[in-house]
Amino acid sequence: MSNSRLAQVASHLSGDKAPRTQIGVKNPDDVVIVQALRTPITRARKGGFKDTTSEYLLGTVLRGLLEKAKIDPAIVDDICVGNVCPPGGGATTARMAALYAGFPNTTSVQTVNRQCSSGLQAVVHIAHAIQAGQIDVGIGAGVESMTQFYGPKHKMIPDQISDAVMAAPEASDCLIPMGFTSENVSKDFSVPRAKQDAFAALSHQRAASAQKAGYFDEEILPVKTVVVDKDGNEQEITVSRDDGVRPEATAESLAKLRPAFSADGATTAGNASQVSDGAAAVLLMKRSRAQELGLTIQGKLIASAVAGVPPRIMGVGPAYAVPAVLKKTGLTVDQLDIVELNEAFASQAVYSIEKLGLDINKVNPKGGAIAFGHPLGCTGARQIATLLTELKRQNKRVGCTTMCIGGGFGMAAIFESEH
Repeated sequence: MSNSRLAQVASHLSGDKAPRTQIGVKNPDDVVIVQALRTPITRARKGGFKDTTSEYLLGTVLRGLLEKAKIDPAIVDDICVGNVCPPGGGATTARMAALYAGFPNTTSVQTVNRQCSSGLQAVVHIAHAIQAGQIDVGIGAGVESMTQFYGPKHKMIPDQISDAVMAAPEASDCLIPMGFTSENVSKDFSVPRAKQDAFAALSHQRAASAQKAGYFDEEILPVKTVVVDKDGNEQEITVSRDDGVRPEATAESLAKLRPAFSADGATTAGNASQVSDGAAAVLLMKRSRAQELGLTIQGKLIASAVAGVPPRIMGVGPAYAVPAVLKKTGLTVDQLDIVELNEAFASQAVYSIEKLGLDINKVNPKGGAIAFGHPLGCTGARQIATLLTELKRQNKRVGCTTMCIGGGFGMAAIFESEH
């Protein structure tokens, strides 16, 4: 960690603002992660959670977090939940989920929607509240049942939008379907179909290998639920693994799929993230509080950043968010041991990796959303659980999570493992 520490010192001496939380330095005021946990991710309308509601998924992962961390739920001051699709912003069902999980009514709940980064934004909201002294202990979480709330039957935008607003430069671009923004990235930056299919195949292969080796086991909470067959018969099952991974996927097999958005396009069902269901939660507090309670620390949040980009090519967001958060920390790309980059589409993932100069061997070593799915509000919290367990397994220290965001943004955060 000496190189990371030297980089931070050099940044400070050059006049850049020094980060409040620094790598390799343990401060009582650090916001630390005591536990990060997720459910399996399953295929929307087809997988193990097709008959499971979002509040049950969220309540189950919150309860599992309490049990795994072995804490009294009464010490949790606030829970912030990232979600994108539920009616009413998911506020009522999030509160219900927390009460179901065993939290007292004195634990407050809020929800947040920053599209695909909602889960990460929820964690950052809680971290900021802890840093500001507003709360002592909090949970940042994310959930999405795309089975319940995503698709043609569910409105994501109003029926009527102001003509004046639509006439503003770039405003109408916010309504471009995500698949078409993927095609824009592919065409604007010459990301060939073959490269996208190869990346997608790699995601599946890595995820399949990680599943077989048990690398996901520590981050996943098995979930007991009920599935209903075509005849209406109910069966209780336990879902313990992501069910979208296709070990047989190859670049050659993916190349046979038709483009999904335009006849001459490059984005297909095989090189885009899967529509999925899942939940994740992250328990945070100051280091001093964790030590007082005798709790094990998984890692700490170093810094986060959000960057705006043109809405029509929203997928390039990570290429701008990662440099923004690196500038805050004084780190360089080469000092990141692992990068969890959300694979919304292969087009934007490939572009971002190449633009940032990332080592592909450090990016999504257990696969990504193309292989196991992208439940919109869940992903940002899920990535933290995936990152910290992999840093531990590889005996590495510094990691980054990042994603593109509908509407034209990118978000990124830096974490340090304390395994």
